[in-house]
Amino acid sequence: MIIVTGGAGFIGSNIVKGLNDKGIDDILVVDNLTNMVKFKNIQGLKVKDYLDKVDFANMLNQGKFANEKIEVVFHEGACSDTMEYDGKYMMQNNFEYTKNLFSFATGRKIPLIYASSASTYGSGLNGFKEEPACEEALNVYAFSKLFFDNYARRYFNSIESQVVGLRYFNVYGPQENHKGKMASMVFQMYNQFKAEGKVKLFDAYDTYGPGEQTRDFIYVNDVVNVNFFFWEHPEISGVFNCGTGNAHQFNVLAHAVLNHFGAAEDKLEYVPFPEVLKGKYQSFTEADATNLLNAGYDKGFTEINQAVAEYCKLLDETGGYYKHEA
Repeated sequence: MIIVTGGAGFIGSNIVKGLNDKGIDDILVVDNLTNMVKFKNIQGLKVKDYLDKVDFANMLNQGKFANEKIEVVFHEGACSDTMEYDGKYMMQNNFEYTKNLFSFATGRKIPLIYASSASTYGSGLNGFKEEPACEEALNVYAFSKLFFDNYARRYFNSIESQVVGLRYFNVYGPQENHKGKMASMVFQMYNQFKAEGKVKLFDAYDTYGPGEQTRDFIYVNDVVNVNFFFWEHPEISGVFNCGTGNAHQFNVLAHAVLNHFGAAEDKLEYVPFPEVLKGKYQSFTEADATNLLNAGYDKGFTEINQAVAEYCKLLDETGGYYKHEA
């Protein structure tokens, strides 16, 4: 059996889809469907069972998985709301929960591949390399992720099974509908054009021209490939960036979306940079992919225009969900 926590979420459901594509359906999905829209992410997929995250945590503590044959745990479940200010809740949900799963997995020598975050680099002024000199938490979400990364680091040289943390950069692709305003810019721009016949980006700010703010955008299919690479190499442990290492302007995404609709460039509109974001906005992110590539990852990354075109086509056909299979 394979366990995917957050399996009804964005990246988690894509991991389940990737497993299905490999002919694997002996999968336990763990999630919280309080946001009931997430059910749409798994209704087209094949899994063995589902458990609420609280029930799963209780069963884990009660030893009910002590004799289950578990091949790997993909731990994608977390509170990812950067505007959540309840520190106690965030640490319980992201740190304590992950720590308990870490104890279970390492105790039974089960590979654990968990979601960290590029938010651990804070403003990014010190760079985006997996080392303390670059790390800085600007909110309690980032703190919860960085705190667990540092917890795991204490054990990498002594544990006898794999533990890998993946610091996701700006992920986009199918199955993110439930994220609302936290969904990717591709999703936002696609729906904005459908509603208004135009795409809007921020005007010039700081040293960046209109729409020239830059991110390391990574297609969710590539994120799945990175997860599977480490699963296939259980001898590797550590914290790794999960980004392409090549940043792109928001303008590039906007033009790719406009191309999908066959729209002219004058359908791209720039709006004043919000006062509320000044001094709190990352104008640039770019993963240092050195450690990922040195670990042996060689599947490359989907070219951004190709990925956006593929994603927009699925948004046309299914609203962004994977199709049901007979």
